[in-house]
Amino acid sequence: MNRQKRFNKQRERRSYRVRNRLRGDAERPRLSVYRSHKHIYAQLIDDERGHTLCSASSRQFGDYGGTAEEAKQVGATIAEKAVALQIKKVRFDRGPYQYHGRVRALADAAREKGLEF
Repeated sequence: MNRQKRFNKQRERRSYRVRNRLRGDAERPRLSVYRSHKHIYAQLIDDERGHTLCSASSRQFGDYGGTAEEAKQVGATIAEKAVALQIKKVRFDRGPYQYHGRVRALADAAREKGLEF
């Protein structure tokens, strides 16, 4: 097995491991984070019904959203939308990403705006 295939398999397993521990419901949805090279996205998901309650992305703020500052804006935006929906507690789903850099900046900004996880 070449190196890239092994890396992708490890990434998949890490993603499933994190996701299987977290199940979102109506009172405590899952805050899912997706990070691409150019942007970062966040969604609040109710897994019981299979619905996205609200979402935010760095695409709203400009052409390039690959910085920690953009991630902070996304975290603050998703937290404001969640508070407007009367959601205070969430389960944080970082997916296959390590908790540092842009993912951590998004989480810290969401905590500052009132979300608990």
